[in-house]
Amino acid sequence: MLSMKNVSKIYRTESIETHALREFSFSVNEGDFISVTGPSGSGKTTFLNIAGLLEEFSNGVYELDGQNVTNLSDAQRSRLRNEKIGFIFQSFNLIPELDVFDNVDVPLRYRGFKAAERRKRIERVIDMIGLGSRAHHLPSQLSGGQQQRVAIARALAGEPRFLLADEPTGNLDSQMAESVMQLLEEINRAGTTIIMVTHEKNLAKRARRNIFMHDGRVGSNEPGLHLAAASA
Repeated sequence: MLSMKNVSKIYRTESIETHALREFSFSVNEGDFISVTGPSGSGKTTFLNIAGLLEEFSNGVYELDGQNVTNLSDAQRSRLRNEKIGFIFQSFNLIPELDVFDNVDVPLRYRGFKAAERRKRIERVIDMIGLGSRAHHLPSQLSGGQQQRVAIARALAGEPRFLLADEPTGNLDSQMAESVMQLLEEINRAGTTIIMVTHEKNLAKRARRNIFMHDGRVGSNEPGLHLAAASA
């Protein structure tokens, strides 16, 4: 489903060269729930950005659903990203002036779905996250956990092949984090592939597979985690 082989990412300035990923090799199978952990600066965010086609890489091969994305144009990458990938961010990224329904509607409008199809998708995912009665509430009228659920609904409405979650519980207290984590587990059991970056080991352990990143590579096993991934 997703395969990276010897992918490198180098940031260059006039005076310095920074290797964010170093011949990084990694594969994801359909239905996986993978957590990615590692210290600050280990390359987690760079990996997630490249996986989500938000950032280009310097060397290597990246295949998504059997398609080599290495030399795609910006327009082709954008179309593939919108069709196959859903994003969940730590900061929710909801539009404060729009209610729950319209926040979920934004990416569907961008993809050109007709109104009837959009409404069907929106109502389905809002019910799935347990906020059907709050469809016309603004983000400011919701708790942090509820806002993150809306962000998950927005990502799911487009029926992506997989979700990329960047610290999805980072701004939540433990009770809200547990609620969001349970929702992600339910979504995964229903068949959606999830890659989650987290610094919380107790959450990482609940994924089906775990990788630990260090210096832009898949690192050695971290105590307490069972790591299963292709080595660099």
